[in-house]
Amino acid sequence: MVQRNIVTDTKWQPDLARHTGPKYLSLVRALRDSVRRGDLAPGAQLPTVRDLAWRIGVTPGTVARAYQIATQEGLVEAAVGRGTFVAARGRRLGPTEPLYNQPLTDPEGTGVIDLRSPQLPNVGQADALARAMMKAAEEVGKHYLEYPGLRRDRYCREAALEWFSGCRIGPVSEDDLVLSHGGQNGINIVLQCCLRGDRPVVFAEELAYPGFRHAARLNRAEIVPIALDEEGMIPAALDAACRRHGGQVVCITTEAQNPTTVRMGAERRARIVAVAREHDLQILEDDCYTAPFSGLPALRELAPERCWHVSSLSKTISAGMRFGIVVCPVGMGEAGRLAAQHSYFGLARPVTDIITGLFRSGEAMALRHSAQEVMARRQAIALETLARHDVASQPGLSFLWLRLPVGWRASTFTRTAEAEGILLRSADEYALVDGHAPSAVRIALAGSVGEARFSAAIARLARLLDNPPGDLPV
Repeated sequence: MVQRNIVTDTKWQPDLARHTGPKYLSLVRALRDSVRRGDLAPGAQLPTVRDLAWRIGVTPGTVARAYQIATQEGLVEAAVGRGTFVAARGRRLGPTEPLYNQPLTDPEGTGVIDLRSPQLPNVGQADALARAMMKAAEEVGKHYLEYPGLRRDRYCREAALEWFSGCRIGPVSEDDLVLSHGGQNGINIVLQCCLRGDRPVVFAEELAYPGFRHAARLNRAEIVPIALDEEGMIPAALDAACRRHGGQVVCITTEAQNPTTVRMGAERRARIVAVAREHDLQILEDDCYTAPFSGLPALRELAPERCWHVSSLSKTISAGMRFGIVVCPVGMGEAGRLAAQHSYFGLARPVTDIITGLFRSGEAMALRHSAQEVMARRQAIALETLARHDVASQPGLSFLWLRLPVGWRASTFTRTAEAEGILLRSADEYALVDGHAPSAVRIALAGSVGEARFSAAIARLARLLDNPPGDLPV
C-alpha cells in the first residue's frame, strides 16, 4: 500500500518537450523520470487529472490515460475519493491490476445494471450441472486418490471433441487437446510453450482482450499493438511489426474480435497466416466467445503446424466451472500437456468428470445454443433502440460495440452512464500501451439482468447519446 504519511505535493508539472512521441506516453516517461530522480517521493500525491491537464496544456483524457498506464505498471496507486499517489518503492512481481472486476451483487436491490461483462443467462445450466455432478458422484473411486497425470484425462479430451463439431479447425484428435482452467489459463499455457529468451515479443490487436497483456506480463514478454481496420488485424501492419521487433507469437481473434465484434474474412485470414509463416510466428487464436458458426476456416485449419486455438465454456455455459480447451498445433499436444502438468498437474478429477458428462449427454452444445438465442433477443432489443447510432454486432454474440457520436468521449460517457446506474466498458480498457483508443464503448448483453430492466437501461443510454454535454473540453 502507499505510504501516505509523507507530505503530499500536487504541484508537480512535467516538461513534455523533453520527450518524443504521443503526449500520454511522454507524460508516463516524465512520471517515471521524476520518481527515479526522487522529485516525487513514495506517497506523494499527484495533481488531479483536470488540474494537470490545464497546467501542461493537454486534454484530461491524455492525463487520465497516462495515469492508467502508470497504475498498470505499479508506478502509482489510485485511492478512490482521495486521489492518485506515487506507489511505495519495492519490487513488484506479476500483474498490477485485476484482470476481472467482480460485478455488483444484488443488482435488483441496488438499481445498478452491470453491462461490463457478458454474464450468462439462466438457460438450465444449474440443473444440467446438478445431473452431471450426481452421475459423477456415483462413479467416485480410488482413482480420485491419484494425480490427474498426462494421460488420465484422455476420456475428457475425447468427449471435448464434441465442442468443435461443425467448426473448421483442421485435423484434430484428443491427442491435440490440452484441458485448462478457463480460456485465460489456456492463453498462459500457449505463451509458456512458445516464448523464449529474457524479453520476448508478443503481438496483439491494438484493441484487445486485456488478458493478452496480463499473460504477456506474467511471461516477461513485451506486447506490441497491431493496427486494426474493418476486418480486424491488418496483415501489412503485422509484417512491419515483425520486421521491426522480431516477435514470436501473435494473439488474434478471428470470429468475434473483442471488443469491436469484427469477424475476419477468409482472404484476410489467409494473408495473416502468410505473414506468420514468413516470420515464423506462432499464432494464438482466441475463440472463447464462441460466436455462432460462420463456416469460415479457423486459423488452425489454415496453419495447423503453428496455430494454438483456445476455446472455453465460460462465455456460453458456466464461468464458475473454469474449463477451457487448447487445440495445439499438430504434434504439439504432448508439449502442451507437459506445460500444463508443470503448472497445475492437470484439471481436478471432479471437474473433468462433470464436464465429460455434459459433453457426452449433448447438454453442453444444447446449453450453448440456448444461451446464444437469449443473447440474440437481447441484441435485437439493443439494435432497435440504438438504431440511430453507430453500433457493430454479430448475431448471437453477447456484446455490442458502440461508436460514440460527436460530443461524447468514452471516459465521459461511461462516467455519465454510471451516474445513471449503468456500468459500461470504455475503449480505453482494451487499448494496449501504445495502441489507439477510439471514442467507443462496449455494451455487454448481460443475461443475468431481467429483460425489462435491460431494455430500460438501453433506452437510458439512447437518451444520453442524444444529449451530449455542452462543455466537453477540447
